[in-house]
Amino acid sequence: MAPGFAVAIVGATGLVGRTMATVLAERAFPVASLRLFASGRSAGTRLQFAGDEFIVEASGPDRFEGIDLALFSAGASTSRELAPAAASAGAVVVDNSSAWRMEPDIPLVVPEVNPHDIDWHEGIIANPNCSTIQMVVALNPLHRTHRIKRIVVDTYQSVGGTGNRGVEELRRQIADDASGAPLVPDVYPYPIAFNLVPQIDSFLADGSSKEEAKMMNETRKIMHAPDIRIAATTVRVPVYAAHSEAVHVEFANPITPDEARAILRSAPGVIVEDDPEQRVYPTPRERAGRDEVFVGRVRRNEVFDHGLSMWIVADNIRKGAATNAVQIAEEVVRRGRLSRGRSDR
Repeated sequence: MAPGFAVAIVGATGLVGRTMATVLAERAFPVASLRLFASGRSAGTRLQFAGDEFIVEASGPDRFEGIDLALFSAGASTSRELAPAAASAGAVVVDNSSAWRMEPDIPLVVPEVNPHDIDWHEGIIANPNCSTIQMVVALNPLHRTHRIKRIVVDTYQSVGGTGNRGVEELRRQIADDASGAPLVPDVYPYPIAFNLVPQIDSFLADGSSKEEAKMMNETRKIMHAPDIRIAATTVRVPVYAAHSEAVHVEFANPITPDEARAILRSAPGVIVEDDPEQRVYPTPRERAGRDEVFVGRVRRNEVFDHGLSMWIVADNIRKGAATNAVQIAEEVVRRGRLSRGRSDR
């Protein structure tokens, strides 16, 4: 068997799970063996990886013996049931659901921001919310030099964030609209074609949505900045892939747009596209399929003392989920926290 690690993907037939496999191959992660798991109804599906065909198996708590790395993207309830079993069997779990993100003894990691938190994992590492990931990748380099006090963020989130069902609903409704048929919502509370829906996940008692609460709470945990005040409004938009965010930031110290652009140009994982006079700024259609976080429209914000506004775009399935998970796995290996390779079997 080739040197490397025994890897499992849980939720392998979903949009993120399939992309995890793609990213593992693209980044040449050292996979010695691969097992693909999904629900019973998806068992038997055949998927390709690195030129070979694999049969998807039904997941279960007894399926992780001999697995080194388990990438999970199967929803919070599945993760709560199976991730502890995988960790107990000796695997390092990187979980893409919301199940573990705010647990104080489980690291929540974006490798460009807080890779050191990997050092204290005890078997499970949480992958943050997609909209949070792209924001902290862009803001943390600025926070390190000009401490952030407040963030106001409005998101424009693609239907890809809901997986295959969201993408299929948008396609169906576009076709129905063209033919004159009524637009019947199923995945979302209102039609998503040619519309905006200011609700992602359910609402909380204070009127905010769970998605908005995730952005606020996860940002503070990842950046180790509990005092940052954050307001978020998250909106689903009729875009197939990539999320966009309008972000307004107050800093503790003066910072100019030119300073911010210079900091961001040298930041890992960030690409600055910012020349409005030439119509240069990132858009989701053009940046889908990429792993970087794109920043443009950096300008002064006169509402805040020492304020800036900016526009942030990233592919939510890749950097917002699958790629970030694989990057976590790479960092785990680099830090020697995934050392039980399979090359001796």
